[in-house]
Amino acid sequence: MAKFIPKQETFIRRIESIHDLLAQGNSLKNCTLQDLDLTQNGFHWEAVEIENTTFLGCRLFEAEEMILRRKGARIYPRVEGLPYNPHRGKLYTWQELMRGFIPGGGESEDLKIYQHFSGSRHNPDINEALQQRIHDHAIDEALRDLLKFNADGMTQKRCVGFMGGHGTLRSDEYFAKTAFTAKALAEEGFYIVSGGGPGIMEATNLGAWFAGHSSAELHDALMQLRKAPHYTSEGYFEVALDVLKRYPHGGESLAIPTWFYGHEPSNLFATHIAKYFSNSIREDTLLSISLHGVVFAPGSAGTTQEIFMDATQNHYGTTNYYSPMVFLGRKRYEVDTQIYPLVRQLSYGQKYRDLVSIADEPEEVVRFLQEHPPVRVK
Repeated sequence: MAKFIPKQETFIRRIESIHDLLAQGNSLKNCTLQDLDLTQNGFHWEAVEIENTTFLGCRLFEAEEMILRRKGARIYPRVEGLPYNPHRGKLYTWQELMRGFIPGGGESEDLKIYQHFSGSRHNPDINEALQQRIHDHAIDEALRDLLKFNADGMTQKRCVGFMGGHGTLRSDEYFAKTAFTAKALAEEGFYIVSGGGPGIMEATNLGAWFAGHSSAELHDALMQLRKAPHYTSEGYFEVALDVLKRYPHGGESLAIPTWFYGHEPSNLFATHIAKYFSNSIREDTLLSISLHGVVFAPGSAGTTQEIFMDATQNHYGTTNYYSPMVFLGRKRYEVDTQIYPLVRQLSYGQKYRDLVSIADEPEEVVRFLQEHPPVRVK
């Protein structure tokens, strides 16, 4: 009888800088090169070992590309003329997305991508759809680099996500409560994640930015932001930029927005932005990485949907961990909507039942998440 030999896993090294490329020497076996300009360095490709080697969105001279193809390389060329780079190797920053923005004048890169996307969002042609999927895959990869997953699916960073109304005013009570909750959690070592847009999402990243600052300084920022309370208000970006100018050093956090809701601007307080074309991938990703808990501030239909998406992940243990769910706002979730009692009923007899809680104040949220870490699915 033939002996069964398990298949050996092949480790693919991703190369995203010329420095890393040079460090490979003359072998690119099992390597993927991503978003590199290879026209400037005069590589002698004939002498380089090519085996299971892929070039994603790299710039190459035609003659060099022919050499690499003849040696067996897989080459996915850069597509010119798009307002976005499908093969990018890193997450966005707000500075990149806001490039070109002038109050009352110039359009930002973010807006240009949204306008391009909007032209065919409901029925893109095959090439546009493919480039969007490649882009979102690149964002997936960059997100994995940031959060550092282990083999069980747990992230090195202790991610806590926040959900809530995109239309919540900067003057709203729960905008402030969310900001102070995110600040307190960040100061306890949690990594704060939001959907990246306005309202509760902006409050989340704002709070993380002010980790290490005094409560008085965060309160001062909140007062400044009230001058343009809604994302449609005149001066919405300008007052946020004023806050950043006044407090230029802040804490790290992640935002995961989407061009599907591109009419809602990305907020300026996240240090890392994983922006997707696909809203369904974006929402599932946001919940899936928030393994150390999700805080649900008051919101409407979208927040309600996310609550039950998160409950479903917990119910079936689909992320390999049961994770905490905290409802911020007793009146909203116990009186106005009855959502909290319903989730408690759904969790009856389930492994995540003890991970569901409700609170009114930041300290309660922090205490609960400290005392209730995620539980590994057995």
